Amino acid sequence: MSLTALRPHLKPLLLLAYPVVLSQLGHVLVNVCDSVVVGQTGKVPLAAVGVGVSVSTVVMIFGLGLSMGITPLVAAANGKRDVQQLGRLLVAGVWLSTLAGLVLAVAGTGVASLLKYLGQTTEVVALAAPWVRIMFLSFLPLMIFQGFKQFAEGLGLTRQAMYLSVLANIVNAGLCVVLVFGKFGIPGFGMIGSAWATLLARILMAVLMGAYVLRAARLRPYREAVQSWLRPNGATLKRLVGIGAPIGFQMMFEMGAFSFSHIMIGWLGVTPQAAHQIAINVASVTYMAASGIAAAATIRVGNLRGLGDAHGARQAGLAAYLLAFLFMATMGLLLVAARHYVPHLYNHDPAVVAQAATLLLIAAAFQVSDGLQVVGLGALRGLEDVKVPSLVALLSYWVVALPLGYGLGFGLKMGSIGVWLGLLTGLTLVAGVLLWRFRQHSIVPTPPAAVLAGH
Repeated sequence: MSLTALRPHLKPLLLLAYPVVLSQLGHVLVNVCDSVVVGQTGKVPLAAVGVGVSVSTVVMIFGLGLSMGITPLVAAANGKRDVQQLGRLLVAGVWLSTLAGLVLAVAGTGVASLLKYLGQTTEVVALAAPWVRIMFLSFLPLMIFQGFKQFAEGLGLTRQAMYLSVLANIVNAGLCVVLVFGKFGIPGFGMIGSAWATLLARILMAVLMGAYVLRAARLRPYREAVQSWLRPNGATLKRLVGIGAPIGFQMMFEMGAFSFSHIMIGWLGVTPQAAHQIAINVASVTYMAASGIAAAATIRVGNLRGLGDAHGARQAGLAAYLLAFLFMATMGLLLVAARHYVPHLYNHDPAVVAQAATLLLIAAAFQVSDGLQVVGLGALRGLEDVKVPSLVALLSYWVVALPLGYGLGFGLKMGSIGVWLGLLTGLTLVAGVLLWRFRQHSIVPTPPAAVLAGH
């Protein structure tokens, strides 16, 4: 398909994507802030926050994926102008997200108690366990925020969540500095202060996003279509779970692979683990930016599909692929250029900085693969194709990437470099398979009249 055919979709995608990019970045910038601030207190706290982020993010990402099932269904219903269905999706989406948040918050106590079995150093576990418990509590307000956010984004209202994410990150950064180091008469709590800062910032996000959806004049028709806030429609709830759960599992398989790689590198010692945390933290920023393009692809493809424009849906998906390729290729070049400078933002230990710079080279190499695979997932969600991509992720990361990384890192004694090369292989495999699947599933059927004319 020519660039000329894709050009009409680039501007609508960009208008949808840039607010989502900033909103998605909000989730990961919380971890970046925690790592940068805590890293100033030493490499052991930096390694500990890395373990905490790795473990908590695997669980959090499942919740985020579950809520992402709301967006393609809302986009499709909006394309059909089905106000009654949108009212049902609003209630069911908020219910599903809130219940998921409750489950995740309670799970924190059990997860924290399991850290000692992961083979990490004693001092790292001692710092990470209480941090994880508080971070899991923050998942409840985060998921409430997600329920309202994904509904609004499905309608193409992406700027509101962007503004709130920016605000919440400013609040989190300020509180993080105050509570970690102690300012304005408030005593410093060290690493645990960053977790309390995140909890407070996410409560603010949930309150403000809920207030917007429940009070905005432009959303009144959907609120008026709500029959009962206390009883979500069973069929709608089931459909949300049917779309969202595979997305959640797919995201968990991917994030779980990266998190387990952090655990594996922890077997090598605190210094490699601290270096890994820096590199993966930086890579996660560009990944979340690409996931914003993926979210825009879900909205555009889902909306055009709801309108019955299969050809437009295919073009929108391919245009998203083009945007992701250009963006991530640029980010890869920037990582190569800045690899010796970025680690100093986190920690000044010479050994940590040197190892992080090497890992950032590999991170630069997998930028394009990472961007293309996440956009492929977003475009396929717009087609409500979620189950097979989840299986692809499971096999690519857990059957190929991690065993290969372990073999290279520990069998061939390549250390953390070998683990990262395994991750690079898994990402590239997923990207290729999903691109092929989108091209196959978005093929526009030839009209019968055109077939006869061809004969």
